[in-house]
Amino acid sequence: MQSFHKVVTADFDSVNQLIIEQLYSDVGLVENIGHYIVDSGGKRLRPLLVLLTANALGYKGAQHIDLATIIEFIHTATLLHDDVVDVSSLRRGRPTANAKWGNAPSVLVGDFLYSRAFQMMVKIGSMPIMDILSHTTNVISEGEVQQLVNVKDPEVTEANYMLVIHKKTAALFEAACETAAVICHSSDVDREKVRTIGYHLGVAFQLVDDALDYEGDVELLGKNVGDDLAEGKPTLPLIHAISHSSAADAELIKAAIRDGAVDKLQQIVSIVQSCGSLDYTKKCAKDHADKALQLIATLPANEFQSALADLTRFSIDRSS
Repeated sequence: MQSFHKVVTADFDSVNQLIIEQLYSDVGLVENIGHYIVDSGGKRLRPLLVLLTANALGYKGAQHIDLATIIEFIHTATLLHDDVVDVSSLRRGRPTANAKWGNAPSVLVGDFLYSRAFQMMVKIGSMPIMDILSHTTNVISEGEVQQLVNVKDPEVTEANYMLVIHKKTAALFEAACETAAVICHSSDVDREKVRTIGYHLGVAFQLVDDALDYEGDVELLGKNVGDDLAEGKPTLPLIHAISHSSAADAELIKAAIRDGAVDKLQQIVSIVQSCGSLDYTKKCAKDHADKALQLIATLPANEFQSALADLTRFSIDRSS
């Protein structure tokens, strides 16, 4: 167990119990798929962010447990939908829900998790939280649509890609931190501070994912190496390599993106490594993590603040 888990062990156990309770349904397939995807592992970084941020800010109530569960349900819903859109067959080392049950049940159970999350939000009874999370789910959807537009387009710019990962990944990290501050009745300044921590941490996390897709181990990643390329996704390692490699190598990468082809994956991996694109991607991730750490250092000094810093360092040092 990582250090950032240990300081919120009791809270995390409560979140896991609440997840089980809130997956109830009269329809057996809903519960089966819901439990399958939630129980399939994963780092649970987003609910952890809620727990750590709330505790770091001195929260003494119980709503952070509900909030962490809501954030996890929203995230899980996006995973179910993503796997259908991406036609993915493997996630966290197991067959995806759509590979196991089909696309239609996966989409509908994703909708169930979204609606259950909003039912739980209503029970919290905070309009600011409703405002943040309704806006966040809308932004995530926009990011997913923009990513779909970018598929098989080798002309996507770095700026465009950074906007996409802000929307589809970092937005929920932002919301996890900011809603934790809301239940703590924090000042607007502190709300903005922790929201920005979430932004930098979310971007760093996604950029490391981008790099791992070209150098990770399938057993550790729990997904196939080269999946992004197979889906025709122009992620940062490829975008950078197109601009920093020879004309012939750049055209090879562009053709692979246009075709969603992995037959030249090893050659492309060699290119992104030799022209420094993986190092560049990792440096961008570290820059964002460093900005998060600078802001975390200004939070009240306690074990939860230290755990937030540990979580941030973990996000860029991981191998899966």
